[in-house]
Amino acid sequence: QVQLVESGGGLVQAGGSLRLSCSASRSIFSINVMRWYRQAPGKQRELVAAITSGGSSTNYADSVKGRFTISRDNAKNTMYLQMNSLKPEDTAVYYCNAMWVAVSYWGQGTQVTVSS
Repeated sequence: QVQLVESGGGLVQAGGSLRLSCSASRSIFSINVMRWYRQAPGKQRELVAAITSGGSSTNYADSVKGRFTISRDNAKNTMYLQMNSLKPEDTAVYYCNAMWVAVSYWGQGTQVTVSS
């Protein structure tokens, strides 16, 4: 099993920055792809960003390209999401996700609120 714990959320003004962390209970070296999702009130959960094991390949939702950066530190069993130039529409609960041995694991989420 893999336990994922997100942290770093909070309240920030538009244009500000936050860095989210996702800490795993086991080594993430063998977890090929890790992802950040978000879910705003009344909306479906959407994929924000993804990163492969070595960090060589990343993907982003069009809405966050150029503003968010996903990264991972396998030695620390942690994935990050650096969020810059935040907008009110980025307000959501952010979740990290990892697929390991054909099982999808989720964290409990961290709230990000961007005020205008």
